[in-house]
Amino acid sequence: MAAPVIVTGAAGFIGMHVAERLLARGEAVVGVDEFNAYYDPALKAARAARLEPHPAFRMARMDIADAPALAALVAESGARRVVHLAAQAGVRHSIENPFAYERSNLAGHLSVMEACRHAPGFEHLVYASSSSVYGDRPGAGAGFREEDAVDAPVSLYAATKRACELMSHAYGKLYGFPQTGLRFFTVYGPWGRPDMAYFSFTEKILAGEPIEVFGQGQMARDFTYIDDIVDGVIGALDHPPELGVNRILNIGDSRPVGLMDMIAVLEQALGKTAQKVFLPMQPGDVTTTYADISKLAALTGYAPKVSLEEGLPRFVAWRRAFYG
Repeated sequence: MAAPVIVTGAAGFIGMHVAERLLARGEAVVGVDEFNAYYDPALKAARAARLEPHPAFRMARMDIADAPALAALVAESGARRVVHLAAQAGVRHSIENPFAYERSNLAGHLSVMEACRHAPGFEHLVYASSSSVYGDRPGAGAGFREEDAVDAPVSLYAATKRACELMSHAYGKLYGFPQTGLRFFTVYGPWGRPDMAYFSFTEKILAGEPIEVFGQGQMARDFTYIDDIVDGVIGALDHPPELGVNRILNIGDSRPVGLMDMIAVLEQALGKTAQKVFLPMQPGDVTTTYADISKLAALTGYAPKVSLEEGLPRFVAWRRAFYG
């Protein structure tokens, strides 16, 4: 069998789905995850349990910031491609626990790059950046473009993700291996992260508790369904840039939805009306996200298919089946 693809964060939301897609098309996959307690480890264990029966999958439980261990894994596996999705996520958590972002996002990214640059014949590192690097800016009727200025982050999380892009640029110039940084816009769907608004809103609505609507409900997000995200990740992986190039690509839906519209779709899917408490913007949050996806589309044929009106009910159906 060909060398495996390493997927870091394989017990995470996007990581599990990417690993499943790779396995489904006949790839061998080595997953890496530390199963930390940022959110319910039982959900991460359940995701891993979907992957582990596959004969071409194995999970390595480790901290990606443990550089010697990760380097040994890459060398031992013979991997030539890495999809690096492990990170400390969450804008709000970065205010409460900043040093977690230093280790996972900065030291972790450096550890991954070091392992890749020492791997013989290394072909492609695809890594997760974030739409948060664009800062708080109006949509102005057009999507955020990769060439836009990204020098005004409003959260430590955003700053670490931009730092990862700059680190990768330097490593590409120094060591000549191809990299693609994907700026993810709000990803949702089955097996999602409980700290995301659509997930936490669901839990509170089902429990009959009020939901906190920040930004007085005036925010908008480029909600992107998980299956569409996986299409883009795999497409990018299959189209590496030239040696030494650190390519940056947006990966989103390109159809921003207002927060109140999202809540209305969720209420309909749940068959319950939410009690809403309107509050000001939280520190570190942004008003709008809006992806210009023309570069990824031209490279891979990427074309998001699942609307929020279709995707949120799929999430609700999964949530009812998983939690009862």
